[in-house]
This record gives sequence, C-alpha cells and structure tokens, in this order.
Amino acid sequence: MRWLFIIYCSCLITGGYAQDTSQHIVPGRFNSPNQQQKPYVILISADGFRYDFAKKYNATNLFALSQQGVSAASMQPSFPSLTFPNHYSIITGMYPSHHGLVNNSFYDETRKERYNMNNKKAVADSSWYGGTPLWVLAEQQQMLSASFYWVASETAIQGVKPTYYYVYNDSIAMNDRIAIVKNWLQLPEDKRPHLITFYFPQVDHEAHTYGPESIETAAAVKLVDDAIGKLVAITNELHIAVNFIFVSDHGMTAVDTLHTIPMPASIDTSKFIVPRGDVLVQLYAKDKNDINATYTALQKEAKDYDVYLSTAMPERWHYSKSDDRYNRLGDIILIPRLPKVFSFNNKPPSPGKHGFDPALTDMHASFLAWGPQFKTNITIPTFENVHVYPMVASLLGLQYDTTIDGKSSVLAPILK
Repeated sequence: MRWLFIIYCSCLITGGYAQDTSQHIVPGRFNSPNQQQKPYVILISADGFRYDFAKKYNATNLFALSQQGVSAASMQPSFPSLTFPNHYSIITGMYPSHHGLVNNSFYDETRKERYNMNNKKAVADSSWYGGTPLWVLAEQQQMLSASFYWVASETAIQGVKPTYYYVYNDSIAMNDRIAIVKNWLQLPEDKRPHLITFYFPQVDHEAHTYGPESIETAAAVKLVDDAIGKLVAITNELHIAVNFIFVSDHGMTAVDTLHTIPMPASIDTSKFIVPRGDVLVQLYAKDKNDINATYTALQKEAKDYDVYLSTAMPERWHYSKSDDRYNRLGDIILIPRLPKVFSFNNKPPSPGKHGFDPALTDMHASFLAWGPQFKTNITIPTFENVHVYPMVASLLGLQYDTTIDGKSSVLAPILK
C-alpha cells in the first residue's frame, strides 16, 4: 500500500489533481489564402498591472517600446473592476452585464446555478459566455488564433476554441511559454496564428499578497517587462512584423486590513443567496418580497459602504437590471468605500485589492501598443477597455455584425 500513500501525498502537494500542461491543437484548420496576407497581433495582458506601474517600477522595455508606438494615459476597466469580467470585456468589446460574466463569482437566477472562476467545470462550460471573443471571430473567418491563456480561451464558445491553446496552469516556465510563441510564429503561413493572446498573472498575485507598493510587486513588474523584451526580440529575430498590444484588466489599491466590514446584521442568509465577495457583495432574494425591507434596513445600518438596488445603479457603470441580459445581477448590491472591504469570515483580507468604481484612478489599467500598423510616439487620453475589440478587429481585417459596446472611432486614430 506504500505506493497508494505516495500517490495520495503527491495529490495533496499538487492541489489534488495533475495540471494539464499539454498544448491543445484543433485539427483540420488552415488560414485562407486571403488571411495569410493579414497582419499579426500579440495581445498581452498583465493582470493587475496598474496604469502607473511601468513608470513607478522602471519597466525599461515597456517604456522604450511605448516611445515606438502608442501609450494611453490609462485604460478604464468596466464595472466591476475584477479579473474575469474585464478580460472578457476586452476580448468581446462588451460590458459585463451584456456578455454575462458579471463578477468573478455570481448566481444565475434563471439557471439556479453559481459561476465561480475557481470552478473548472463552470469555467469550461460555454453556456456561461455571451458575445463573440476575438479568437472566435478570427476562426469563423478562417484566420487561425492561439492562446497562452485568457479568460474563456479553453472554452468552446459558439462551438469554437482557438486553434492552439493551453488549459490554464502555473506549471509551465516563462521561458518555455515564450519558446512556444516562437514556435507558433515559425509555422508555415497556412498554419501560423495571426492572433495570439498571452497572459501574465504575476503582478496581480504579488500586489494582492503584499500590496501595490511592495518590493514583490516591483519584482513581478520586472519579470513581465523582461518577458516582453524577449517576446519582441523573438519577432525581430524571425523578421516577422508583429503588432503588440499590452493591456491589463484593472489596477490595484491598498486597503485597510485591520478594520474590515463584517456581514451586516440585516442580511438574513436564509432569505438571500450571497456569493463570496469582499469589494462587491450581491444579495439574490429567494423571495422578491424580501427585497425592499432588507434594502431599507441595510441603508439604516450602512457604515463604510453603499447600498444599491440593482434597479437603480449608477448609469455610468452599465450594471443595472435594465442592462442585465442574463439575469445574473443581485437584487441588492453592497459596495465598500475605500479603504474598507468586507470580511464575512473574520479573516484579514489581502493588502491589495481591486473591484471598486472604475473611475477611481487606482483602478485604472495599462494600455500600450507598438508595431507596423500603429502610429509612433503618441499618447492618448484615458478610454474604456471595450474599445480595444473593434480596434483589433479592424487591424486584422475581421468583420463583425454583432452588437458590441466598443466603438471603432475611439482607437481608429492610433492606426496608420
């Protein structure tokens, strides 16, 4: 039985399951002759890379590359300024209430089911995702795509996955990831992806754990900056003209870890479903007759947080019941006031957080772009992240007839 004990211990160490580190390839796909003539785009996201981190932590490669292309004062995330909603907003050009990922964790009243970003089964279920991600748009028009991680990239949305993709894991070394991108760019033209997404989790992780002002966050910024330098060097070595777009999903701010907000006494968990949240708490009433009384009680009790009916949210957030296409917003929504956060389990929160009002400067994300199709050495004002989608579609010559929230006119001026 000793071998069973060894296997059991190994499972504990690896989190209970073996991580899938293999490349997945959808067979039988080719770039059409017309698409082989189109530009190449590498869309990079550094999770939690606040708009000022490149300058603050001396990201020398990003700074130099921005001089060769376009930089934005900042990029404003969609509400809520959380990872899954915003990555999916960037890749679909839609606000979270319109594409369906309204939070990292939420309840769908129509399905009577919960979605949680840590639930592998839910994440892989395409029925949770609305909109048409850029890789789906490309593949539908016979342009190949590849993904080294992005929210929903391992999911067959509209029955379509990227031609080349990886199931998210943290076991593949950074240099190996970069080498795989190089391999993709060395494929024959009919098999070479024209759209590649690439995701960095490190800055978000360190800024959450140690705070946005920490040496650990600074080191994570350097890791990202060094990796981008290597990616650019590869394309130069291969003499392939690649357009790079560097974004983040949101910013990061320091919060009060000592004086958190406990669960309000007015919330009766026998009457409301309350998914986990510390910067955005949603209450889903089991009986709609309980909404008004609880809302009134919460307003009287509220200290250090704001209480909203989801029928009366600020219009600029695009996050009210009138926006809610999938019936996934709570009936009552609680939002803490910085630097406060909720803690319903009496555990201290991590010192770095996001998810707050996108208008707050610390929530703002990064945007840089450089390459043959971009103008050089220009700075543009802050814009909303939903406008990235139509710009990338235009750059790649992809057509779309679905209704999105992004406007092509916003970023059209940065293209040559």
